[in-house]
Amino acid sequence: MSGHILAIDQGTTSSRAIIFDGAMRMVGSAQEEIRQHYPRPGWVEHDPAEIWETVVSTVREAISSAGIEAADLAAIGITNQRETTIVWERKTGRALYRAIVWQDRRTAEMCDRLKVDGYERLFSAKTGLLLDPYFSGTKLRWLLDNVDGLRRRAEAGEICFGTVDAWLIFNLTGGRCHATDATNASRTLLYNIADGAWDDELLALLKIPPAMLPEVKDCADDYGLTDKALFGAAIPIVGVAGDQQAATIGNACFDPGMMKSTYGTGCFALLNTGRDRVASNNRMITTIAYRLNGETTYALEGSIFIAGAAVQWLRDGLGIISQASESGLLAVKADPGQQVYMVPAFTGLGAPYWDPEARGAIFGLTRNSGRAELARAVLESVAYQTLDLLVAMRKDWGDHHIETVLRVDGGMARSDWTMQRLADLVGNPVDLSEVTETTALGAAWLAGSKAGVWPDRARFAEAWGCNRRFQPSMPEAERQTRIAGWRDAVSRTLSSRGAA
Repeated sequence: MSGHILAIDQGTTSSRAIIFDGAMRMVGSAQEEIRQHYPRPGWVEHDPAEIWETVVSTVREAISSAGIEAADLAAIGITNQRETTIVWERKTGRALYRAIVWQDRRTAEMCDRLKVDGYERLFSAKTGLLLDPYFSGTKLRWLLDNVDGLRRRAEAGEICFGTVDAWLIFNLTGGRCHATDATNASRTLLYNIADGAWDDELLALLKIPPAMLPEVKDCADDYGLTDKALFGAAIPIVGVAGDQQAATIGNACFDPGMMKSTYGTGCFALLNTGRDRVASNNRMITTIAYRLNGETTYALEGSIFIAGAAVQWLRDGLGIISQASESGLLAVKADPGQQVYMVPAFTGLGAPYWDPEARGAIFGLTRNSGRAELARAVLESVAYQTLDLLVAMRKDWGDHHIETVLRVDGGMARSDWTMQRLADLVGNPVDLSEVTETTALGAAWLAGSKAGVWPDRARFAEAWGCNRRFQPSMPEAERQTRIAGWRDAVSRTLSSRGAA
């Protein structure tokens, strides 16, 4: 059997398809952007049909660019933007509303009502999550309440709900498989991560019909065969994980205490806690890192909503750079005597603040502040937010449990200036993976190992390589002064409902 594996990486801003060979090397790829829809302030939507169409076209292009046939693919792994919520007709596969994206904040008041009614502790105990519009459950409730006839049809079993992975699996298999994996299920506010099942009590609280939910499987499991008409061969789908969990796997963070941070549209840090389901007292998320052979590995996660998206704002909103890679070059030129802070709360603040009403702000501007100082402030904001997550995780699990090295990946990780500043401000070494596409690699490993053509977990971890290590070099007194300035900026940005 060929060792070629197709990884479908459906993200917030684009759909990608990457083909790896039997030696786990990238041999073909394709990418297409997807449109962002902002119908109201705080609302973010995608077109499910566009998501599907771009996945199909990028897969076909990637197969062509690799110089292989679809029949040469041993398996498919899927990784996806998490929490984004889609509903569709079971019979026709037609989406009934735009996908409500993870960044969307329309259910903030619903979450507040649930908190006032005293339900956050219950949701947190069962799901590991906080009551925030970030997660799928309240998005689904909003759809049921606002799309004509949807609730009646859902109760009759005519409607499917899913995150993006389930939407793709359903379409890839011609409607034969309505399933998700444990990592994506764990992001819905509906899945009991201790019991490993949809939770009847939470479903009842949110008035969600169980009939619309997908089957939950392991990350490496049988998700059916693709419809032969799509690519010219029926290809087994045997690996699925949400994007941040796939990046954790791609970075070979298999041992408790290992930690990765991915810098894409947002930033997401995951700390492997093994079989230890750590309950956070510092507003981190307890989640599933992966489930293999029926055994669940847990993680603490911190979610930053705006990372690379702030660099896009510099490019598209302000026009002070023409491409993202210029941000680090510009930051180098910033006046070291100016301390400009940018709190990128464009869609609220995530962990550890969880303030959906906070909005972005810039502090410390002087008459001499310009493009370079703004660029530096944007890049530093990502490092400061990562530090906030690390501090909270150390409080939750203890320093002695946690590795001192942070493994990083994602688009922003390609900026040497940004990664050096990250190491300086968090005070830990930062290791950049040799493989830049670690999210896709994680999905590919799930599929390749399940198909029996790629190495097992131990040998895959041995093969992980460090491209470069960034050592902290900032004097501690300067670091603490800068951190104090950041915390003051955040305190000025939080709304009345903010956690701090």
